[in-house]
Amino acid sequence: MKEWLSQMKKAFGFSFLWLICLIYFTQGFRSFVWTAVSYQLKDKLKLSPSVSQFVFSIAFFPWSIKPLYGILSDCIPIRGRKRVPYLVIATVCSFVPWIILGLNEYVRSSQWHLIVFLTAQNLGSAMADVVVDAMIAEAVKSERATFAGDLQSLSWLAMAFGGICGSLLGGYALTSLQIDRIFLLFSVLPTIQLLSCCLVKENPVGSKVLQEFSNTSSSHLVNGNNHILDEEDFLEKKSNITMSRRKKSQKNKKKRFVMTRKPQSPEKGNHLVLQWFHSLKAATYSLYSAFRQPMILRPMAWFFMAHVTIPNLSTVMFYYQTEVLNLEASFLGTARVVGWVGLMLGTFTYNRYLKKMKLRRVLMWTQIGLSILTFLDIVLVSRMNVAYGISDKTMVLYGSALSDAINQFKFMPFLILSGQLCPPGIEGTLFALFMSINNLGSTLGSFVGAGLASFLNISSGSFDNLPLGIAIQLLCTFIPIAFLFLIPKEATGIST
Repeated sequence: MKEWLSQMKKAFGFSFLWLICLIYFTQGFRSFVWTAVSYQLKDKLKLSPSVSQFVFSIAFFPWSIKPLYGILSDCIPIRGRKRVPYLVIATVCSFVPWIILGLNEYVRSSQWHLIVFLTAQNLGSAMADVVVDAMIAEAVKSERATFAGDLQSLSWLAMAFGGICGSLLGGYALTSLQIDRIFLLFSVLPTIQLLSCCLVKENPVGSKVLQEFSNTSSSHLVNGNNHILDEEDFLEKKSNITMSRRKKSQKNKKKRFVMTRKPQSPEKGNHLVLQWFHSLKAATYSLYSAFRQPMILRPMAWFFMAHVTIPNLSTVMFYYQTEVLNLEASFLGTARVVGWVGLMLGTFTYNRYLKKMKLRRVLMWTQIGLSILTFLDIVLVSRMNVAYGISDKTMVLYGSALSDAINQFKFMPFLILSGQLCPPGIEGTLFALFMSINNLGSTLGSFVGAGLASFLNISSGSFDNLPLGIAIQLLCTFIPIAFLFLIPKEATGIST
């Protein structure tokens, strides 16, 4: 392990590895603060389950437009740099909302103010996620390509470790700290992330071209015998070069860039804006052309539909677990830790035993497994488990672990298909588009769940219709099976 880390440090540098691990750890550790958000909406704002789910759905919408951040960072450099400036902006958006929510009780207690700041925070987190993925893709090019899998593994390990720590500490923090203190405490991580951005160096776009131009210009000031020209020869040579450039400019009727100490001219600024516009247009058209192909559109439509057609009642279940089952925040945090362990076991199981199986078959059994877990929720809310001597905590713990493991059997084929279907040249941006489609499907599924809860009049203290809502959710888990023909017939975890 120590030797592996030493090789990684030698290949990428300590500051780069530190920043990557910190960002992914922070992404996983977000469960620490979002647990507090759930209790803020339920206990402080007294929102109903459907309204709380509506708030979460809006707040997480920035994760559904990830390609926009990728296109902006690819096509519009800031001070000649594509990654670090956007990462700084994203980090500021990540920690400022938590500081404001921690210090200002009025903002923290207003539903619409809370939505705005939570959405801004997710905007920063989603942007940072896209930028760091691009930095990893660029870092493993050429001679460091052999470390691509190692760098991804290190990133996932950091995120999983952050998720376990955040879930475990988040529940216990709620028992000993006020929610405002939790918001302020979490802002420490993005603050460290912002400082760490200063440690990573990024070469300006076109720096090599500028260096060659500088070298070429300097060669005009040196004579054939490699002696520095005296002042008179220097002025004469400079005059000849200037006249030559003017004649060439008049002959070709083109504008040339002249290196001066004066501020950038409006013409040059307009030219730069026009260049950015054409770059954005070309990138958008490339995405559109690639995505409209049936071999890409059909499977992505299935994964989108697999989320939209199933109402998400997770927030309603959170209300039920805390109000009816009286489960403590510390226990729910432990359940999320078990869920992270289940996720890692699901990933191992898929890679070890299922990656050679047809994806259609894997996804079909995944939906059946999800239907079984949904039935267990019916058993829980109908209190049938008590009749058989099974405690509520046992049902929640095993349900959390199995749910995350089985959902990973759906997410792994999604990642594999996304990687296989991305055409060369736009892999990063198109993969971000695929992830956005998946996230948008989850967001819309949450809206559907909120609408179902509202329609059935499921509210805090009134869960009589919750078994009916979960039964509807159970029936909906079979809908995606009918559309598995959208997935390539021969596709496996190895090849399409």
